[in-house]
This record gives sequence, structure tokens and C-alpha cells, in this order.
Amino acid sequence: MARAHGATASTRALDPLVLTASGLVCLAAPAFFVLQVRWLGFALLVAGLVVAVLVDRRGPAGLARERGLARDLSLIAIGLCIVSSISLAARLDDWSMVQFGLVLGGAVAVPYVLSRFVYRDRAIRFPWRGGGRWGRLQWGWLAAVLVLGWTILPFYFISSGVYLNWPVVDTPDLIARLFVGVGAVGIWDELFFICTVFAALRRHLPDMAANVLQATVFVSFLWELGYREWGPLLTIPFALLQGVIFLRTRSLGYVVTVHLLFDAVVFLVLVHAHNPGLLDGIFLV
Repeated sequence: MARAHGATASTRALDPLVLTASGLVCLAAPAFFVLQVRWLGFALLVAGLVVAVLVDRRGPAGLARERGLARDLSLIAIGLCIVSSISLAARLDDWSMVQFGLVLGGAVAVPYVLSRFVYRDRAIRFPWRGGGRWGRLQWGWLAAVLVLGWTILPFYFISSGVYLNWPVVDTPDLIARLFVGVGAVGIWDELFFICTVFAALRRHLPDMAANVLQATVFVSFLWELGYREWGPLLTIPFALLQGVIFLRTRSLGYVVTVHLLFDAVVFLVLVHAHNPGLLDGIFLV
């Protein structure tokens, strides 16, 4: 069974039917998380998987000469179904945090187990170290992330009012819960959107197409999480850059570090916005 591995994904021809199947599955994300029309999300998933099955069954004369599109897209579809089973509105009570942990954890664990032990392949991997030691460019980008986050995020959250999409954090306990929640979701983002969605798409699509589709899923999730108003102007480039960085570094550890640095600024901005005067002097807004 031939598969599209990472070394050849960037040079693969773009098969319109493969793109159609993948696009339908990934468009279920905005249906679930932006429009919040669940029947439409499920309909898009089913349509995408049906097209994928037809692609897999094409004869030798077809454009696709590999099998497994439906199998790999099913991993994304299962993850999306699991995530869409709860509201993604940020809440910090005990049950909400447990529910978030179970659902988001399941959205990564179930596709991984299915791929590894049922499909008997390694579509989903978590290459922590990847390409080796970080160079000056990687360290420089980490510093740039902090500067960009410090410059842009306070203006975005406060001027747009989107900080109100997160609960008020005005006690040490709530601030600690917010810190844990923001960090945990940031790590999960890379496990699901990069190591699951992006990895599965790259087995059948060129890197650019796969990255655009994973960004569609990524940004849709962030929209329901609270990054609304003009947030997509920030989250779309961020999602695309995370995909590019992963392709360059092959390191889950690096993209997680980038994300956590960005989220550290998000955490401080949310505390600052909900507690005027507490962090005076740190931000310009």
C-alpha cells in the first residue's frame, strides 16, 4: 500500500478529488465551531469520506495511485466529532476543566490508537526533537514571538473586547486555573492540528494545500474558543506559520515552545484586562 510520506508531500501533484474529499472533511470545522450547525458539520464529514472511498476505489487509470485516503481522513473526522461534542466556551470550574481534558485528550488519543493499532500504520507521530538542535534562526524567532505578542495581543484583546470571552480571573485560584488551561490547550493544539490533522493531510496533498486545510480547522477551533472579532487576522497567519515551522524543523518540541510563549502573553493579557492596575507597566494598552 503506497503512502505519501513527508519527504515527497511537497512535490505531489494536486489531485482535485483528493482535495475535494479533504476539503469537505476540513470544512466541517467551521460548520461545527464557527457556524455551530452540527448537522452541517456531520453532513460535510460524511460527504468527504464518501468521496475519499470513491478515490480509494479508482482503478489504475485514475489520478490517485495510492490507497488509504478514507482511512486517513477518518482520523481527522473522528477527532472533530469528539471535539465538537462539547461547548468550547472557556470555563474554569472543576467539571468544565475535567470535561475539556477528557474530550480534547480523546480527540488526540483515539485517532492515534486507531491509526497505530487498528490501521497498523504510523500516520500520527509526535516527533519531539525532530531535526536536532535549534539554530540562531529558531532562537531568534522565539524572541520575535514574545515581542510580537507583547505588541499586538494587548491591543487585540482589549480594544476588541474579546477578553470578555474568557471568565473573569480575579483571585489567585482562578489565575492559576487560567494559566494551566491556556498552556494545556496550547500544547493540545499542536498535538491535534499539526501532528494529527496536518500529518494525515500531507500523506495525500502537497504541503501548501495541507497547511491551508489544517489552518482552516485550527482557526475554526480558536474562533469558538474566543478568538473572535478580527481575531482571524492573527490566528490565520499563526496557524499557517506553525505548519511551515513544523515542516522546517520537524520538531514538535519547537512548535509547542513557540505556541506556549505566545500563550504566555495571552495569559498575562487576560489577567491584565480583567484586573486593571494589577500589571501596570507591562503592556502599552
